[in-house]
Amino acid sequence: MKILMVTAEAAPYAKTGGLADAVASLARELQRAGDEVRLLLPLYGSVEEIYRRRMFPLPYPLAIRLGTVHWARVHEHIEPGGLRVYFLEYQRYFGRDRIYDDGRRAFSDNAERFSLLCRAALDLPGLIQWIPDVFHCHDWMAGLVPVFLETRDRQGPLWRSASVLTVHNLSHQGYADRSILDFAGLPRSLFRPDQLEACGGVNFLKGGLYFANKLTTVSPSYAGEIQAEELGCGLQNVLRFRSGDLMGILNGIDGDVWNPATDPLIPHNYSRGQLAGKALCKKSFYQKYFPAGGDGRPLFTAIARLCQQKGLDVLAEILPRLFATVDIRVALLGSGDRKLEEQLRQLARQFPDRLHVTVGYDEAQAHLLEAAGDFFLMPSRFEPCGLNQLYSLRYGTLPIVRSTGGLRDSVLCYDERTGAGTGFTFHDLTPQSLADAIGWACACYHDRPRHLRAMVHRAMGQDFSWSRPAARYRDCYRWALESKRGSG
Repeated sequence: MKILMVTAEAAPYAKTGGLADAVASLARELQRAGDEVRLLLPLYGSVEEIYRRRMFPLPYPLAIRLGTVHWARVHEHIEPGGLRVYFLEYQRYFGRDRIYDDGRRAFSDNAERFSLLCRAALDLPGLIQWIPDVFHCHDWMAGLVPVFLETRDRQGPLWRSASVLTVHNLSHQGYADRSILDFAGLPRSLFRPDQLEACGGVNFLKGGLYFANKLTTVSPSYAGEIQAEELGCGLQNVLRFRSGDLMGILNGIDGDVWNPATDPLIPHNYSRGQLAGKALCKKSFYQKYFPAGGDGRPLFTAIARLCQQKGLDVLAEILPRLFATVDIRVALLGSGDRKLEEQLRQLARQFPDRLHVTVGYDEAQAHLLEAAGDFFLMPSRFEPCGLNQLYSLRYGTLPIVRSTGGLRDSVLCYDERTGAGTGFTFHDLTPQSLADAIGWACACYHDRPRHLRAMVHRAMGQDFSWSRPAARYRDCYRWALESKRGSG
């Protein structure tokens, strides 16, 4: 099949979170499996020079047919595996150093910016003389692609092309004033509750959910959760209406990047059969960040955006009580909410021998935390899929997770009687529940080391490669094409 991925992010070129990793890894896996995959994303000002030097501009500019025609330059880069990546250059909208916001608030023209991206995805095939079978659209930023495809482009050269929309996080939906329809060149008749209208404005994601041929989200549990009011974010009725076309497919991870046996960013490599290097990674971490000692104590690590979703505010609340009752070390890496950043900094100053906090993001430190930790903390209020728990399982760092979304689908809870499981799960995100889960992990660490070793061995043997998810997506593409063209 010929597949065009339309996305605002793709690693390593432009990334703010797991969306970039998931899109790029899926595209490369499909390409390896024999599909013809191409990827379109904006050329942001933040794209590094090392990648710009590998791009070549297409010989002709692209006419983007919105309400009026906008002209843009498109650059192409062919990765070693054959994946073609197209970068849309339009300085007015994408020349900035950040993708969505200025660090404090979202850009006021995000609706125009990503309308341009969506329309460019439909005009690019004519420029490059390549018609995709499937447009695979990722999150609200590509939500208008199915809308264009089923309205303006229904009778054109793309009439046989199907669309699949993947929801990576339903809480981000892309609201805009109704005037965006004129900017995009879409009929005002679409401004109705059963199409694009929501709360008096235009909702990009809602439009995509109504018009895409098939829908996916990034874990089976999340596919069910978003059809209920609690996590439906106002779109639960739409999702229930389209439930027959909705699939939950758990993300994979890039095994070339996240592999403790070959990882160049950790001080000692190790594998499931040779775990000595993991203990040495922990020792190296203690020497660098906790020089007062304590490497015989359990190390709990966390890597996350500091936001309401991730639940680390509850962890911050209980840390003083934890440090008073259990002898543990905690290391955190992340940034986001300014008040939470300062609260964690203050706690690190208060407990310098027990807590290390790095505000920001550092790739090397992220890999070291995955390798050095005994346990990985992920107390999310909701989690569409989550990637860090998958990295942790691969690195033998047992996750402690709230049972929600992709965390429920990927972490098997420890059974004290048999020693089965790959981590520790709890249900209610309360200070007491989180403290109890951490205490439970400590008890296993000290009192049942044989169970702990068996869980580490079992966790590292899990297969979270992209081969299985890619096969599910290939099925979804076929069903989308049957839906669009008819199965006869």
